[in-house]
Amino acid sequence: MSTLLTLRNPATEAVIHEMPHATVDDVDAAIAKATAASPAWRKMAPVDRSRLLRRFADTVAAHADELAEIETRNMGMPIGNSRWCANMVADVLHYFSGAVEKHTGSSIPVAGGVDITFHEPLGVVGLITPWNFPMLMASWKVGPALAAGNTAVLKPAEITPLSSMRLAELALEAGIPDGVFNVVVGPGSTVGWRLVEHPDVRKVAFTGSTEVGKRLMKGCADQVKRLTLELGGKSANIVFADADIEKAAAAAPGAVFDNSGQDCCSRSRVLVQRSVFDRFMELFIDASKAWTVGDPMSPDTAMGPLVTAGHLAAVRQFSDGLETVYTGEVPTGPGYWHPVMIATPAYDAPVCHEEIFGPVVVVIPFDDEADAIRICNDSIYGLSGSVWTRDGSKALRVVRAMDSGTLSVNSNSSVRYSTPFGGFKQSGLGREHSMQVLDHYTELKNVFIATD
Repeated sequence: MSTLLTLRNPATEAVIHEMPHATVDDVDAAIAKATAASPAWRKMAPVDRSRLLRRFADTVAAHADELAEIETRNMGMPIGNSRWCANMVADVLHYFSGAVEKHTGSSIPVAGGVDITFHEPLGVVGLITPWNFPMLMASWKVGPALAAGNTAVLKPAEITPLSSMRLAELALEAGIPDGVFNVVVGPGSTVGWRLVEHPDVRKVAFTGSTEVGKRLMKGCADQVKRLTLELGGKSANIVFADADIEKAAAAAPGAVFDNSGQDCCSRSRVLVQRSVFDRFMELFIDASKAWTVGDPMSPDTAMGPLVTAGHLAAVRQFSDGLETVYTGEVPTGPGYWHPVMIATPAYDAPVCHEEIFGPVVVVIPFDDEADAIRICNDSIYGLSGSVWTRDGSKALRVVRAMDSGTLSVNSNSSVRYSTPFGGFKQSGLGREHSMQVLDHYTELKNVFIATD
């Protein structure tokens, strides 16, 4: 029997929606629909599949304001950020609509004939997305999955499903055939796990915690099922003494406080060379004071609430009692508010090593290039990070030495839909974005044709 799912606005704690949890039978029905729709979608002429995905993108763009409001009320993201995400969803779908005809095979010179390769769709894929960027993360998986000729069953996070549900409706409005893009909403332990164990699901793509990712790996191993994982992070923002300190400090708050710190790429460890540490801290604190925390529906708000009362409690396990050099202010009254916090704790403190997923940043001094690399790589994670220096040779040496998959130099922006994204170590397996992601949603078939 299905239980009722109650969704609350994180800024007001008011109930905004109630709906039944999906059951295992509901998941099986969605997989059956996707299976039935798979042959026709797979065989559709690439130009026609591309045209439908482009129409889907245009439909999303036309409903960007609606999607943004849904996202803000369900997740607490500031409305300006939500509008950016909605328009980025359209851009992602446009990109992959153009990729349909460009993911080509090859011919290989061999003796006695011709050898050619094909990228074949997998079939039905299960997509499991997190609560921190609900519709954007959905597009990161749905776009390449459908472009490659697969059908999809998406399980969004049960606490923030509304924008993903609306995306599925817009796909139908745009002409995507029924059954190609399906959404089921419920707990990961039942709904998500059914995608892992069902034999008709040929691949699972997951974004979420490292702990859950490990369980999914074990489950997929039983069927040798394809799996891509984008997991946790504790990314380093390395600032050398020869950097533009003013620019680095001005950019640092956005790298960790954006989306209330609820970002796997958050640069929540700032490593600053000791000779400029005091100057950087002064500038960093001044820049952080400009981060207005408040009503996420206001266009002037820089940071909204955390997503749920439970997540607020989890972040407070790290922040309560933490000695800070700066703590911001938050609204009084209802809402899951947490202030921005800057700390300079001892290096062995848990807050320096564990993913917090909130607006809490630690600043750590280092002595030289080798020391910075040592501190950066002293982590189970390796997702993202930044290096700030005016020395081009140093920048290249350091980024090559960092055990991280997605890096930027003199910038904290490193994720783009046209470039590969993913992590090292316990930050995940495989890559999202760019043309390369299509390799993860297809099987490579090799065919030899004798000509003798």
